[in-house]
Amino acid sequence: MLVFARVALTGSFTAAAADLGMPKSTVSRKVSELEARLKARLLNRTTRKVSLTDVGRTYYDHCSRIVAEIEDAERAVTNLQELPRGTLRVTTGPNVAFLAPILNDYMKRYPEVRVEVFCTGRTVDLIEERFDVAIRAGTLGDSTLIARSLGKVRWFLVGAPAYLKKQGRPRSIDDLKRHDCIMFGTTPSGAALRLQSGDKTAHVEPPARLMVNDFDLVHAATLAGLGLGLLPAYLCLDDIRGKRLERVLRDWEAPSVPVHVVYPSARHISPKGKTFVDHLQERTTPAPWEVGPMP
Repeated sequence: MLVFARVALTGSFTAAAADLGMPKSTVSRKVSELEARLKARLLNRTTRKVSLTDVGRTYYDHCSRIVAEIEDAERAVTNLQELPRGTLRVTTGPNVAFLAPILNDYMKRYPEVRVEVFCTGRTVDLIEERFDVAIRAGTLGDSTLIARSLGKVRWFLVGAPAYLKKQGRPRSIDDLKRHDCIMFGTTPSGAALRLQSGDKTAHVEPPARLMVNDFDLVHAATLAGLGLGLLPAYLCLDDIRGKRLERVLRDWEAPSVPVHVVYPSARHISPKGKTFVDHLQERTTPAPWEVGPMP
């Protein structure tokens, strides 16, 4: 149909072949096959010109509209492959306020992209649930997903100055057993802390004054002086630098957590997905929670 429409438009098998980048014999054969399938002559052929028959003109009117739709579809796909636009679907874990300025800059740079961010504690199936990219913390399991590192998150054991003034500062790991702690978790088994200092590792189960599965609440309760909290760097560094929180047991830290951005395929990633991954890596190198002096 495309070949026939080009012959009808140019009035020549030779011109149509040149436009389509195929041999003249192929153009002639395709038109003949089309006429045989339709059981109708579409073109009058003479040594000097090619013209439409009455049936051919009716057929061409329909074909020309189809050809225009196909060309529009190809242009649309080409444009989508060139410019980031449409809806970008991102899934990540909870408590990711550090993403706000990164998303803000990305959306200013690409105003035709609309972003949906789905925060959840479960591992999302990107392909099944139609997400473009995911930001995942922790060790990645084996999969066919492409992963790019965004660095590691450090953890600090902290307390509010008022709490430390009242209860005293812990001087050793054993001292934690005499302090109120705000623990992240949902069961008593989640109340254990794993801390490292050089080659040494310690497991301690301090009294859990408050147990909650939301780091924003752990952060708020620690600021309020309810007890000691183990917090990711991106949630507490500003408070440490502003002296609203103080580090305790500075020689001990929880193991750093690797963070990755993952996506289904490097070959078929959309412009909006690729530009977001590149922007994310650019803005997290160095990671925002590592910018400035470490307390």
